[in-house]
Amino acid sequence: MKIIECPRDAWQGHQPFIPTEQKINYLNKLLRVGFDTIDFGSFVSAKTMPQVSDTAAIIEKLDLSHSSTKLMAIVANERGAADACQFDQITYLGYPFSISETFQLRNTNATIAESILLVQRIASLCRQSKKELVIYISMGFGNPYGDNWNPEIVLEWIKTLSQFGIKIFSLADTVGVAKVEDIESLFSEIIPKWPGLEFGAHFHTIPDNWKEKTEAAYLAGCRRFDGALFGYGGCPMAQNDLVGNMPTEKLIDFSNEKKELSNLNLKELQEAKAMFLQLIGN
Repeated sequence: MKIIECPRDAWQGHQPFIPTEQKINYLNKLLRVGFDTIDFGSFVSAKTMPQVSDTAAIIEKLDLSHSSTKLMAIVANERGAADACQFDQITYLGYPFSISETFQLRNTNATIAESILLVQRIASLCRQSKKELVIYISMGFGNPYGDNWNPEIVLEWIKTLSQFGIKIFSLADTVGVAKVEDIESLFSEIIPKWPGLEFGAHFHTIPDNWKEKTEAAYLAGCRRFDGALFGYGGCPMAQNDLVGNMPTEKLIDFSNEKKELSNLNLKELQEAKAMFLQLIGN
């Protein structure tokens, strides 16, 4: 199992602003834990997401010398992608491509049609900079807006976007509406259908059903999972205050149960958890 730790997703909506130096110390601690990837920041509008406006300043202070963990930054437009591509330290760029027209407009101020063209341009920038684009299929399991959703729509967008050379897709349960049967059916179909692609799960969840979602994806062949320590953060448009990120510590327990992980430094993990609670003032 690959675990992608997402501190950016956890703290991007947190108030007040977390000092840059504290973020740097925390991220350097996470780099010593042994996660596959850290979603560490965003190259987006500082006005829209002030908490991650210091991403460029942070990256120069990260110590990657003794870590195999890769870095991912989220982008929402071509300018942000171009900025992210300037940094050799970044391996992945993540772009949220919503199959809900309503949410795509809310999240990136672009229509789906505009986002297709944008994905093409970002993919080209990634190839030029030797980076890899990760597409998050946002609202991948349904949406609360009444926009059309069914598994066939998800498959059609994966087929379309994969033609741009994209190899990694993460299905995002953006507002925590995924049903176990939909998780099972989607991953059971897409993983055998596209053996050359890597598929992940970015679940938002209430505390009681994290395991059934994870189990459904795992049994269907998914081995890439996003999480955030303590399940902190989540989509601000979720209609249930209990819907947060998938708790990373639960993913670790699950992976140990399946005998999937052996390389995490648990001492560094415990220290990172303590640092995170200090970071958010809890």
